[in-house]
Amino acid sequence: MPVIVLVADGARPDILASAMRRGIVPSLKRLRDDGGMYTITSVFPSVTGPAYAAFLMGRFPGPIGLPGLRWYDRERRTSRLPGHSRSYVGPEMRLIDGDMDSSAPTVFELASSSLGALNVINRGLDPANRVGQGLRFIARTARTHFSGKVGGWLAIDRYVAEQVAEQIRIRRPDYVFAALTGIDKTSHSEGHGGAYVDHALKIVDDTVAEIRADAEERGTWNATHLWIVSDHGHSPVRQHDDLAGFVRRMGFRTIAHPFVYSPRAEAAVMVSGNAMAHIYLDLGRRERPFLPEMDERWQPLAKALASRDSVDLMIVPVGPGACDVYGNGRGHARMDWDDVHISYRPVSGDPLTLGERANLTHDEAYDLTFDTDYPDSLVQISRISDSPRAGEIILSAARDWDFRSKYEPIPHFSSHGALHREHMLVPLVTNKPPGSKPRRTVDVMPSALAALGIPIPAGLDGSSFL
Repeated sequence: MPVIVLVADGARPDILASAMRRGIVPSLKRLRDDGGMYTITSVFPSVTGPAYAAFLMGRFPGPIGLPGLRWYDRERRTSRLPGHSRSYVGPEMRLIDGDMDSSAPTVFELASSSLGALNVINRGLDPANRVGQGLRFIARTARTHFSGKVGGWLAIDRYVAEQVAEQIRIRRPDYVFAALTGIDKTSHSEGHGGAYVDHALKIVDDTVAEIRADAEERGTWNATHLWIVSDHGHSPVRQHDDLAGFVRRMGFRTIAHPFVYSPRAEAAVMVSGNAMAHIYLDLGRRERPFLPEMDERWQPLAKALASRDSVDLMIVPVGPGACDVYGNGRGHARMDWDDVHISYRPVSGDPLTLGERANLTHDEAYDLTFDTDYPDSLVQISRISDSPRAGEIILSAARDWDFRSKYEPIPHFSSHGALHREHMLVPLVTNKPPGSKPRRTVDVMPSALAALGIPIPAGLDGSSFL
């Protein structure tokens, strides 16, 4: 029973539903009518790359070594070059497979035959089964990225979509994971509600139509699982904060991409999706420190960040299984957790507007937060806070803001990465009704294994909805 997962990268549930109502995506609407369309939660940071770990590994990205699209290697064991940092925007994307926890398997490592396209995470996938590889294709995407030509991304999407449909028809793999990135790219460039997003959605729809027609002609459609999902949403950006410049102005020698080498750097600002950031302090230390135990010289920086217009939430890990959460103008709360339960206690305010909550299970925490501005926030905050590669300060941007005002090849009119519901809520469209209501993107991987008849490994963050 083949499983085909198409990632409409960057699609929001409301934008997809609107496209269905307007007749832009008839094949996706038909798919929804056959199976269903669900709104589920992504991961924090809600950004391409780390968020794909949910689909391919059933795990939240922070604990397996992917705290963000960019991060600083305090231990200096993984990134040994000067700068000791990672950025999966560019050539270092090829290193992501080796940066992740090797004990966490991918679907590619478990399925007997697979096909992938623009999936970022490739571990276990034979290079011969990858669409969108090779120097010519990489040069084409790089040229399109730095030129900012929206039409170029749509052309790349069409090419990838055609190749994926053809390879499915010829090879008939058991498992397919293909990302179409045009929605995300056009959203950054033009805004998430623009006409180009409709064009990108139409490419996804055409791909669904072709895959379905081929399967129906072969008589295999009834045995096929076809799922359309997204890794994050989008929201408008009207102001860009030079976060790294602010830390420098506070008196600290600071590194940030693309200029990450400084022999005397004291702080590192690592931005992801442009609406979240890790800030690493006292870079001379090889072990992870916790801000409350650090030198007093860092405290004014944390206080200034918490009240900065661009910052909505500031997360400060205070030790294993505990963090403080600060809301701009809303005071702070303490979170504590173990493997099973999470507690939230307002201290000087209630930044997540939840009231005092004790010993919530993960499902209870999900239900409590789903309709708030920060869906699944308690679970996501606990996982990123305990990530060994996370910063001493973790920021989620305020609405209308992002954290990167320099060095983007094109202006960003829309962004993602934060804990806001516009970023965290994503659609899941299935061609068959699921056995239980899907909740999170980490549920996709164990569901795919269940459909394929493959035993589900222990230790996953998700569970099968079949």
